[in-house]
Amino acid sequence: MISKLITRGAEARIFLDNSVILKQRVQKSYRHHDLDKKIRIRRTRSEAKLIQKSFSLNINVPKVLSVNPFEIEIEFIDGNQLSQTLNDYPESKQFQVMKKVGEQTAKLHQNSIIHGDLTTSNMILKDSQIFLIDFGLGFISAKIEDKAVDIHLIKQALEAKHFQNHEELFQNFLKGYKWKDSKKVIERLKVVEKRGRYKH
Repeated sequence: MISKLITRGAEARIFLDNSVILKQRVQKSYRHHDLDKKIRIRRTRSEAKLIQKSFSLNINVPKVLSVNPFEIEIEFIDGNQLSQTLNDYPESKQFQVMKKVGEQTAKLHQNSIIHGDLTTSNMILKDSQIFLIDFGLGFISAKIEDKAVDIHLIKQALEAKHFQNHEELFQNFLKGYKWKDSKKVIERLKVVEKRGRYKH
């Protein structure tokens, strides 16, 4: 019996039962029934595979417990959601935490895993370790562009929710974001940012 609805989003409902999270993909009434079914099954499987691949590579993500056509059961990470708590930490701890976020993101990217929603809402601090959650918009890609967009998302999240010292936080993120193509990604980030500015 699922006991508690945590989040109801456009794509999914998330329940907590003891130490298990159940993510159910929401049916979309505006889509044709058969098409909607195929899309939800595909996205559920895709997300589960991304989390399982990340877990197998020793990236800090929840363990997948079971996968059904429209549902994923995963381990509940009982920690602090960074979007809610990062601003409350002493500055030195904030910087340490963001360096660890950079390290986990580097592990994803060097294995061609794109998170797709890399914000502090999808990061949990538990026992001094950063866990990445919610891969619902994630995908596999070796493109530098896709990795730069991921980095752009976390930079925007810091500017929006943690604006008091967002530049220092991002610099500490970059200290952790070290892998063979990290410089190429940061160079590409400049192009992504310019494109965003001239859109309006």
